[in-house]
Amino acid sequence: MKNIFSLVIFCISILSFAQTKTPFTGYRSFDIVQGYSGSGTPHYYLEVQKNGDVHFGYVQVNQADQTETTEEMNAGKYNPKVMKVTFKKYKEIFYVKFDKNKIYLTDKDGNIQKSEDCCSSMESATQDTCTCESELYQR
Repeated sequence: MKNIFSLVIFCISILSFAQTKTPFTGYRSFDIVQGYSGSGTPHYYLEVQKNGDVHFGYVQVNQADQTETTEEMNAGKYNPKVMKVTFKKYKEIFYVKFDKNKIYLTDKDGNIQKSEDCCSSMESATQDTCTCESELYQR
């Protein structure tokens, strides 16, 4: 009985350390919310590390005085369902999920969002809302 209990504990501990395989490692940039020329829209990026940690960040250049604002945060281990991203400087919280090629803006349950803010200027002419997604761009 003691051996069975030890085996069960061992199996549970192995499963708790198992990680979901990340779709890639390295740096990718993205722009989910489409900006218009000169708007100073932040340019977001993520970096997936070999250990599964996912870091999100942004770079924003003020168009008036060229000052640059940056921030980076660790969102924890990769989760294919939904990841919470919290930037403190602008008190910005959003949820995303991503795969090898795309990133999606979601709600806290992982449902992909649609918004007029996610439309490009070309799409705005023909659509009221667009899927909040972006290609993931490599350097």
